[in-house]
Amino acid sequence: MIYWHLFLAFFIPGILGYGGGPASIPLVEHEVVGNYEWMTTQEFSEVVAIGNSLPGPIATKMAGYIGYTEAGVLGSIVAMFASVAPSLLLMIGMMAILLKYKDEPEVKNLTKIIRPVIAILLGFMTIQFGQESVEGIGPGYTLFLMVASFVLLEKVKLHPAFVIALALVFGAITGL
Repeated sequence: MIYWHLFLAFFIPGILGYGGGPASIPLVEHEVVGNYEWMTTQEFSEVVAIGNSLPGPIATKMAGYIGYTEAGVLGSIVAMFASVAPSLLLMIGMMAILLKYKDEPEVKNLTKIIRPVIAILLGFMTIQFGQESVEGIGPGYTLFLMVASFVLLEKVKLHPAFVIALALVFGAITGL
């Protein structure tokens, strides 16, 4: 039964997560944290952080890790297949239609409509992660990590993997 649950946990966000990995992260979180309770919000945010620091699509990295932690190698394979299956099936099915109507204004405007929805979903997830951080390590450390991460990413142009590694070192040194 765990394989079926893993399949559903990553297949459903794959169907509903229009816009790629960032759009499906809140949907995966709902399944993994809220529905099946395989992880806490804090654990999920750590998986997202580590997944973002590695090359490749975030959804398949999360699926591989979560599938492996829940059901071993076969669970990892099932979860990764489930995360790519909707896109694969829909791309094959829709290719002919999109090529036929690619110059229509309705198709061009679809992206303009979807972007605000994705931004709102990511905003809610950011607020939730921030609240968890404030509850876990306090507002001072949370604010420091947010500002330091912003400066390192946007001003210094440091790779996200190094920012995450520095945050881990900071947490180890301070005992957080």
